[in-house]
Amino acid sequence: MEFLRPATWDEALAAKAEHPAALPLAGGTDVMVELNFDVRRPPAVLDLNRVTELTEWSDDGAVVRLGAAVPYSRIIAELSGPLPGLALAARTVGSPQIRNRGSVGGNLGAASPAGDAHPPLLAAGRDVFVEAASVRGTRLIPIDDFYTGVKRNSLAADELIRAVRIPVADGPQQFSKIGTRNAMVIAVCAFGLALHPRTGTVGTGIGSAAPTPRRAAEAEEYLRETLAGRGLWRSGEPLGTEVVRRFGELVTAAAAPIDDVRGTADYRRHALAVMARRTLTWAWNDYREQIRSAA
Repeated sequence: MEFLRPATWDEALAAKAEHPAALPLAGGTDVMVELNFDVRRPPAVLDLNRVTELTEWSDDGAVVRLGAAVPYSRIIAELSGPLPGLALAARTVGSPQIRNRGSVGGNLGAASPAGDAHPPLLAAGRDVFVEAASVRGTRLIPIDDFYTGVKRNSLAADELIRAVRIPVADGPQQFSKIGTRNAMVIAVCAFGLALHPRTGTVGTGIGSAAPTPRRAAEAEEYLRETLAGRGLWRSGEPLGTEVVRRFGELVTAAAAPIDDVRGTADYRRHALAVMARRTLTWAWNDYREQIRSAA
């Protein structure tokens, strides 16, 4: 196995172009597991740890450009304000050691449906883009088009993830995850929710309950119509139990879970309904508090 260790981004792109089958390595929290258990045996490993620009982020007030290798620990410490949903998800990732190494770029590259970053990225809206680059240039992949199958994504063979562009939150965001224990666990299922009062829309993200991370599109539309039709964005009145219950049902209907060693499909459906109801209640209570504080 060849080991490639570029010092700059341009060198990394050149190495990937010359060795398109090379497996990118940054935090290594997923890659090393696959290598150690002989799940994958690539002809080359492309070590990106010397490419410092991948560990940088910027915020122009509207969009956060998050470098592919910014670790989860820094997302928690530095981005809980502009990206609250992603920061909540980051808190559930592995152990402190894993949070110090793992990154959103790594989650996207692995494209596992159980990746903790996927639900909040989907919930953050349709203006989330994965910045993919190669020696041929850079392109922005909409987050909805990025996941193509179980552990498959839309990157070309010579492309690397450079960053993710995520809109700054304009309303409350929540994340919930069910696991077989409280820490250091792969999600049995997960759910992300974001309220977008500026556009009057709602974002959702389902994890570990379908072949790919996915939205609950009907649930989003139902809640959008309900909030607009009843003037709830302005009034901040309680949603009511029927709205919350129906939202949970529609989230469950959007999933396509399987039975596996971590849980059954029926349990995943039940858990998603509970998480959807809870995150909606938490987020709406936060929004009502914001309205009262602004009054």
